[in-house]
Amino acid sequence: MHLVLASTSPYRRELLARLMLDFDTVAPGIDETLIEGESPQQAVERLAAAKAGAGAARAPGTVIIASDQLAGLDGEALGKPGNPADARRQLAAMAGREIVYCTALIVLSPDGTADSHVDISRVRLRDLSPGEIDRYLAAENPLDCAGALKLEGLGIGLCETIDTSDPTALIGLPLIATARLLRAQGFDIP
Repeated sequence: MHLVLASTSPYRRELLARLMLDFDTVAPGIDETLIEGESPQQAVERLAAAKAGAGAARAPGTVIIASDQLAGLDGEALGKPGNPADARRQLAAMAGREIVYCTALIVLSPDGTADSHVDISRVRLRDLSPGEIDRYLAAENPLDCAGALKLEGLGIGLCETIDTSDPTALIGLPLIATARLLRAQGFDIP
């Protein structure tokens, strides 16, 4: 069986490589616009499924892995900020508060059967001064991370607590669930 990661994320590619499997990547090329009123969990489930479907269309007959992640603050989705001003606003709003990260995973078999998993992680940031936020943004440049929080890097220093069942989910691909779902597909993962 051939494995394909439907993602352009370098973070997801690096995470999947940890499982020491041969795989290719395809760009899913989907519209990631959020739907008004959609919860972060609903959005990531919808987007991961759309990415998996697009991956299957680009690489038929393969096992497809797709994932999506959003941060939620008071039930509102926080995506990738894309620019320093939005990153600063996100971090200032999140300071001293709990953020819920939803990471959805879909493993799509060649026959179209989908297995899925959603990982929920809770991150509480400490109180942050504007100067701390600016220093973090200058040092880390997390503009491509949900909520502008790069937890595998310097972002960990902004945290008070993290409650998660899989720390790799916070980077973008829950490897514990990924390994379990791929083993069910017949892949040998120690």
